[in-house]
Amino acid sequence: MKFSALFTGIALLAASTAMAAGAKTYQVTGPVLEVKGDVIVVQKGKEKWEIAKDKDTKVTGDLKVGSKVTIMYTMKAATIEAKAEAAKKK
Repeated sequence: MKFSALFTGIALLAASTAMAAGAKTYQVTGPVLEVKGDVIVVQKGKEKWEIAKDKDTKVTGDLKVGSKVTIMYTMKAATIEAKAEAAKKK
């Protein structure tokens, strides 16, 4: 009985933690190519990654062109437009 109550408590805690975590976090690491007001451009392999930043973005260290950075980011939908399925012919 105590084991099942403990297991249930742990399962509920894990579920609430997962829901509180929100969107999955990703990262990109590389040298900074450009820093603009609301964008940072990073070289990752042969690709240039342009990532938005705002006033809430936490920056530690001296962010400048040539610095090696690791950026943690999430993917978040800005808008979603769902369209109805086309009517099927009989």
